[in-house]
Amino acid sequence: MKRTLVKLRSYDFTAMRLRDGSDAPLGKLMGCLLVTTLLLFSAPAEKSGKTPFGAELVPAGTPYSPGVLAGGTLYVSGLQGTDPETHALPSDFGQEVRNCLENVGHVLTDARMNYSDVVSVQIYLTDMSQFEQVNSIYKSYFTSPYPARTTVQVAKLSLGARIEVAAIAHK
Repeated sequence: MKRTLVKLRSYDFTAMRLRDGSDAPLGKLMGCLLVTTLLLFSAPAEKSGKTPFGAELVPAGTPYSPGVLAGGTLYVSGLQGTDPETHALPSDFGQEVRNCLENVGHVLTDARMNYSDVVSVQIYLTDMSQFEQVNSIYKSYFTSPYPARTTVQVAKLSLGARIEVAAIAHK
């Protein structure tokens, strides 16, 4: 069996061979480490091709990602107007709407996108009479051409939230 000289950045692994030409135990170990390192650093970061964003927006252990980037498309989960630090909902509905849209913006920023990259928005309200207030605040985050949008009234949202917003963005 013919052995070849392996060089990596001018390191000579032949020094880890015995006089009879066989690998020394340390040489085998170094070879395994080299192959493992090359495999680890040449493999994609996410085998599934999905990259999560915004984990700091939800309490630890929450079984979903606030945002997932797949290809050039970012899917933002339905986010509520909780404070990102305390995870508490404000008593003022206007502030809840702003927090909600800021939370969406945080995920967009983490994925190196912004509101102008959003192509679709879904708004869930527990009281449709608050639609006009949502609309006036919404206009300060999104500009023309506006994303496609759906707004529906739902019976109830988790945590007692009055609004939840999901979005899809594409770069």
